[in-house]
Amino acid sequence: MKAYSVVNTGVDFYCKAVAQVNSFADYIPPLFLRLILAVEFGESGIQKFHGINWFQEISFPFPFNLLSPDISWNIATYFEIVGAIALVLGFATRFFSISLVVLTIVAIASVHWPAQLTSVSDLVTGYRIVDEEGDGLGNYKLPLLYIVMFLPLIFKGAGKISIDHLLNTGAKKCRTA
Repeated sequence: MKAYSVVNTGVDFYCKAVAQVNSFADYIPPLFLRLILAVEFGESGIQKFHGINWFQEISFPFPFNLLSPDISWNIATYFEIVGAIALVLGFATRFFSISLVVLTIVAIASVHWPAQLTSVSDLVTGYRIVDEEGDGLGNYKLPLLYIVMFLPLIFKGAGKISIDHLLNTGAKKCRTA
């Protein structure tokens, strides 16, 4: 009988701990995702803003190749900077998350994808952070991780510490009044 009581106490403690952690689920994880993605994309945008346009040297996939490299450079620069600010604030989070995912997919296709993809082995080899060997087999691991990190923000939203949440709460109050 005593062992049963210990097990029940353990289960109760576990359930209370899980409930406590779950109470923060709509606050902390989306905020941290937004902040880390904002730092990464904001830094990239600031580097582009203060750097030289190296988009002249790469070829973009269709339909992005229809724009001049200067226009593409400006779009990427300002979407990264404005998107980073919006992510920090939690404003229009789904819009900017989707926009930055598209930007990241274009970057993968233009810069990070293996140059000579002849086998699955080439594709697997390209799943790395840096092409240290200079073998042209890509380095799409980090951008792919960014895309995966954006998924919760796209599907679940910015979380409760955000302007989006304040706007949604205010809109619901207006509808019920």
